[in-house]
Amino acid sequence: MKIAVVGTGYVGLVTGTCFSETGNKVTCIDIDQNKVNKLSNGEITIYEPGLEKIFLRNLKEGRLVFTTNLAEGVKDAEIVFLALPTPPGEGGAADLKYILGVANELGKILTGYKVIVDKSTVPVGTAQKVQAAIAANYKGEFDVVSNPEFLREGVAVDDFMKPDRVVVGTVSERAKKCMSDLYAPFVRQGNPVIFMDEKSAELTKYAANSFLAAKISFMNEIAQLCERVGADVDMVRRGIGSDDRIGKRFLFPGIGYGGSCFPKDVQALIMSSDEVNYDFKILKAVEAVNEKQKLHLLPKIEQYFNGDLKGKHFALWGLAFKPNTDDIREAPALYLIDALTAAGATIAAFDPEAMPNVKATIGDKIKYASSQYEALAGADALVIATEWSEFRTPDFERIGANLKHKAIFDGRNLFEVKSVKEMGYHYESVGRP
Repeated sequence: MKIAVVGTGYVGLVTGTCFSETGNKVTCIDIDQNKVNKLSNGEITIYEPGLEKIFLRNLKEGRLVFTTNLAEGVKDAEIVFLALPTPPGEGGAADLKYILGVANELGKILTGYKVIVDKSTVPVGTAQKVQAAIAANYKGEFDVVSNPEFLREGVAVDDFMKPDRVVVGTVSERAKKCMSDLYAPFVRQGNPVIFMDEKSAELTKYAANSFLAAKISFMNEIAQLCERVGADVDMVRRGIGSDDRIGKRFLFPGIGYGGSCFPKDVQALIMSSDEVNYDFKILKAVEAVNEKQKLHLLPKIEQYFNGDLKGKHFALWGLAFKPNTDDIREAPALYLIDALTAAGATIAAFDPEAMPNVKATIGDKIKYASSQYEALAGADALVIATEWSEFRTPDFERIGANLKHKAIFDGRNLFEVKSVKEMGYHYESVGRP
């Protein structure tokens, strides 16, 4: 099939590349000429494990091409995906200006039937708005479909190539046939393509992410309680995670969630609920708990240093909001950096992938180390904010030799409490005695 993908951000690039991997001819369109030039020359613009290999293969085979010309890009396409940003607007509502702007332009250039697919995360009713924007300039046949993505950064290629489910919102039989044919290679093992109306598909995406965010905030509340009563949150997690009604995933406590999806989607669903006069109390609590949790380590650090952090120097391991990505949007590490530096401390940080993005955001507010051990030099204590695999089994002798105080403040519960304390460390984590 011939496919166009408008937008080459995280979702657009993964979507276009993975569709080309199954033999489709994919044209990706972006208004950023510099980005298009880089991608056309084989320079991938995001970090995502496993993506570069298939990106380069399909670019070489000519199945994946890039352009800034919308009209040329969609001219021969049977299906046009809109993978455009929907940033939080005023009050937290998703801003649809990019999607509706492209929809308006599509109405001026369509010459025959196409399926227009909302791949971006969008509020309920967006498909209708896209339909209206196109129809204002084009009177021919077309269908607008909602096809939300469920990609996890760090494993997005596997998520796309082997989806748990594919959700398609459309009542058009013609569009159903197109989408069924397109996704057939991805669901050969029997995972479902679930067809529903457009509004239900749009809400499904928000409901899924908000529920996962709720699980995280719930466990962070349990961790808070564990610290106060002397229980071990790891034991509690194992105890409830073995119940298949609850499940094991997203039950790990820490210093809050971040990234491009959970914060924005929770906020957007709260706003959508407010717009129809429904007070979504649970989600408001989820959001409040998460904001507080990002600074959960700060009182522990302050207490250890008798309330005075001025002149203290910290090593910080991890800047990305999660491992296996360079995404720093709403990353808890950034909140810790702001709090520690506001208290007069300095920081040397290391992250395997996210340092360039942090430097582009906050400049030289902190120092950037070339390795996790270089970050330790002269530090009063170590703070861990991201659970990269390479941080899980470090050289503790080397850590102790570099730190002024053998103190570790672990926001991701990477180590066993007993073993670290037996090595002579002051070790603080989340929800563990």
